[in-house]
Amino acid sequence: MLLVVKKGREREVEDIFEKWDLHAARIGEVTGDKLLRIKDHGTVIAEVPATALADEAPMYTRPFSEPASQADLRTMPALGAEPAPRDAFFTLLASPGIASKQWIYRQYDSMVRTNTLVAAGAGAGVVRVKGTAKALAMSVDGNGRFCLLDPYEGAKLAVAEASRNVACAGGTPIGVTNCLNFGNPERPEIMWQFAEAVRGIGDACRALELPVTGGNVSLYNETDGQAVLPTPVIGILGVVENADHVLSRVFPAGAHDIVLLGTTKDELGGSEYLKTIHGLVRGVPPALDLERERAVQTLVVEAASNGWARSAHDCSDGGFAVALAECCFTGGGGADVTVAAEGPRPGGEAIAALFSESASRVILSAADGTTGDLLARAKALGVPAAVIGRSGGDRIRITVGGTAVIDCATAEAEERWKNGVTRYFKERVA
Repeated sequence: MLLVVKKGREREVEDIFEKWDLHAARIGEVTGDKLLRIKDHGTVIAEVPATALADEAPMYTRPFSEPASQADLRTMPALGAEPAPRDAFFTLLASPGIASKQWIYRQYDSMVRTNTLVAAGAGAGVVRVKGTAKALAMSVDGNGRFCLLDPYEGAKLAVAEASRNVACAGGTPIGVTNCLNFGNPERPEIMWQFAEAVRGIGDACRALELPVTGGNVSLYNETDGQAVLPTPVIGILGVVENADHVLSRVFPAGAHDIVLLGTTKDELGGSEYLKTIHGLVRGVPPALDLERERAVQTLVVEAASNGWARSAHDCSDGGFAVALAECCFTGGGGADVTVAAEGPRPGGEAIAALFSESASRVILSAADGTTGDLLARAKALGVPAAVIGRSGGDRIRITVGGTAVIDCATAEAEERWKNGVTRYFKERVA
């Protein structure tokens, strides 16, 4: 690892290395003359312009083109009869893409050195920085379905979601890393996916002012000529200035106003609902307004630091209904909310309201007496915000357009979600 240390504080960094019994050595200094100079016992053995090794290095180029099948993928077919919302809700909670991953992460120690502030399974992991008031929040996100349908928009959505998850923990996002997983780039359509995804990551990072500190690329991921879904995985690090302001996704005990930030639209393209219920990966991914996304994240971080929010959780895989349920699970109790019907499809309005994966949405529980402050700040930032109900009790009740479409015991829904992954694998080995 190479570190550039602030001049005059070298000894402090060396002390940290010595504390952990690690070796570190001073090997040079930043000169400002734009030359990389290497010496051996005082003798210059290499002197090269730095730009020749970076900006002016040869660029690898390969032909690429959008596949002819792309337009067909983006066309949403007629879906036919929709299942009852409650049935779809339970099916989604048990699907491996949404169900609790506790079966996996419980096999690892998630409390090393007792620094963990938010338990495993949340949208972002949070650890304290001992010796300071700060904490670090980290999130990793990616959605291969969105990128298959539109690699540019899908990559933007991945950056936005990872950053939003850090904000929902109370952290200000400060940097990005990535792992870009694609098939064989010698095929023009795969190279097109790769180029579009990189373009999307770049545009999203510039809009959110997030530097990319590094990453890696994994290509040629294919079996019998069939490539994996184009999947840029985005990791984002954020800083919580005061660890006392860290938020979890779980509703706190008692009854609190539930506030929904953002707008829900009929955007089922590439959704978990479409894949799990209808067996389709089709349509257009949700639209992303990066200015709106930035405003939502700013509001959530401010709500955390000002004490207006008691919990925060973004709406992503499975849409609003799944996100609300996750706020109730692992001790969050229940919720009774009302939202508007969405979309022009007869009989599908409730489905869109519940399971659409529209971007830039967050479910907050407001601290007592602060709902007005939260809504006023949302208005000032141009963020749609509405009180949709109250937390508390032991049931999840969602009313859409005047009709209660989901009304179940939290424990019943949580059982589906908690055991979904183990049930999935047991069914496949039976």
